[in-house]
Amino acid sequence: MKGPSFKQRFQYWFDNYMSRGTGAMLTGLFVLSALIIFAAAALVKMTNTAPNGESFLEVAWMSLLRTLDSGTMGGDTGSPFFLLMMLIVTFGGVFVVSALIGIINNGLEDKMEELRKGRSQVLENDHTLILGWTPQVFTIISEIILANESRKSGAVIVVLADQDKVEMEDAINERISDTKNTRVICRSGSPIDLTDLEIASPHTARSIIVLAEGEDPDTHVIKSVLAITNNPNRREEPYHIVTQIRDQKNMDVVKMLGTKDVVQPILSNDLIARVVAQTSRQSGLSIVYTELMNFGGDEIYFKQEPALSGKTFGDALSAFETSTVMGIRKADGTVAMNPGMDTRIQSGDQLFLIAEDDDKISLSAARVAAEESLIQQSGKVSKLKPERALILGWNRSGSTIVRELDNYVAKGSQLTIVSNIYELDKQLRLEAGKLTNQKVTVLEGDIRDRALLEKLEAAEYDHVIVLAYSHLEPQEADAITLVTLLHLRDIAERDETPFSVVSEMLDLRNRELAEAAKVDDFIVSDHLISLMMAQLSENAELLGVFTDMFDPEGSEIYLKPMGDYVSIEKPVNFTTVIEAARRRGETAIGYRLMSEVNNAEKSYGVHTNPKKSEKVSFTAEDKVIVISES
Repeated sequence: MKGPSFKQRFQYWFDNYMSRGTGAMLTGLFVLSALIIFAAAALVKMTNTAPNGESFLEVAWMSLLRTLDSGTMGGDTGSPFFLLMMLIVTFGGVFVVSALIGIINNGLEDKMEELRKGRSQVLENDHTLILGWTPQVFTIISEIILANESRKSGAVIVVLADQDKVEMEDAINERISDTKNTRVICRSGSPIDLTDLEIASPHTARSIIVLAEGEDPDTHVIKSVLAITNNPNRREEPYHIVTQIRDQKNMDVVKMLGTKDVVQPILSNDLIARVVAQTSRQSGLSIVYTELMNFGGDEIYFKQEPALSGKTFGDALSAFETSTVMGIRKADGTVAMNPGMDTRIQSGDQLFLIAEDDDKISLSAARVAAEESLIQQSGKVSKLKPERALILGWNRSGSTIVRELDNYVAKGSQLTIVSNIYELDKQLRLEAGKLTNQKVTVLEGDIRDRALLEKLEAAEYDHVIVLAYSHLEPQEADAITLVTLLHLRDIAERDETPFSVVSEMLDLRNRELAEAAKVDDFIVSDHLISLMMAQLSENAELLGVFTDMFDPEGSEIYLKPMGDYVSIEKPVNFTTVIEAARRRGETAIGYRLMSEVNNAEKSYGVHTNPKKSEKVSFTAEDKVIVISES
């Protein structure tokens, strides 16, 4: 067999050499320039044609100058051979310099493109790592910025997603103009790719938030968590991972992946369904949840107070002037929200409280006395009556909402569901299971159709729930919701029968538009989940509190008429409200002023953790926010 020719060998070598990149090409040009310069100098010296008998090095220097600047040879004098050599050197220089400029330019462009792609490794420690890119990222970043505001050394948030780095940075800068003392770093890469994951330094992160994205978000989350927990380069210390799961069946899978780590998955559909079901029967409840879970105002903290050891939970309720007690976290880690009022606080137990900051939690030097004359006697609990509820629209939380409503309503209640989902009644029978307290009627239709709403007699229902279609794009789904809400507002204004309207929105920015419809409550599902993930990323111990808060068993948050607790004829301090609730086995954590329900700056009238000594004039429409079993 005939071997390769010299030409073929040279071409093969040259191709391999050039494939090494910009550095190799620059080195090649340097060697070529040196060969031209020293060859010309050697020939001039050998023929002794230097104009003034210059040495070899002097001729080489002359050649170098003509290589770098072609205009230098304009003043050359000497023999024809010397001038020819200088001309050859100059032409060689023109070629070399032109190639050099091109290579440097291409090299800089390649480097800029590499930097633009965000592929350089993050060299940070104790940062918050966000894996994935969904609209939730803006809420999470905003909340973490607020949480880290008190950190003197500043904080770092790293976002790794399969998106363009510059586009991510532009989107964040557009939505979050002031990052205060927090730096936000974006990197491009797949969260489920082990090589890409290393770019974001997950092994030095203090917490990792995995966003659910893609057509099969649960699978994406499972792969991302697996890439972290089973990483061959994983650290010895446990990772703190917060994420969300839609399907209950995948919860156990995610927990199994993190047996060595702190993995906290939120069952998003179930959580939102409970909030919608509860809020539909209690106006303002979603705002209370939002207030408790965002970093913009007061937050939930844990505090061990030795001075209260041996005291009862009821005694602790009024022990703090600027903090509000919610429950007890036992030494073994179990959480009890609104435990029995005679529950003893043991050594090692922690109270969890609502406070402005953890350093603001301190026992009152002198307790404010409750005004006995203003406390209403506990009356009989009114018996639940059958209710009529209407659900307009449908999404993946719908079946769970129906089940949750069945837990709260009286026997004989009726529920009507209207949507454009084909054969929804069959789907509902499979997913909702057997219902004991309500009869469900499923209708097919366009919820934006005014004639349909009139035919349904929407004003005759006690509660109306408008759900965003999850199979549509968020903006399209919210647009349908907005049109439906405007029709409902007009119907409500024409009818004197009061009925509550609760709406689910997908995009937080659409809430301001929806406020024109004067709806009782807006639940922005992704926003609420984002708030919870941000809270858990900062404090893993809060999972027990949130689990107990949203658990249908045991105590939950209710808004009840203030007049049932205290006299509304004169101003009353919050200590008196707390005492009135304590006597009913309830924990009061705030109130809602109905005169402020349309004021976003005042949290739509919701006031959590008010000062105990501050007196407020209440009306018959105002509500007290309590943690109660019923």
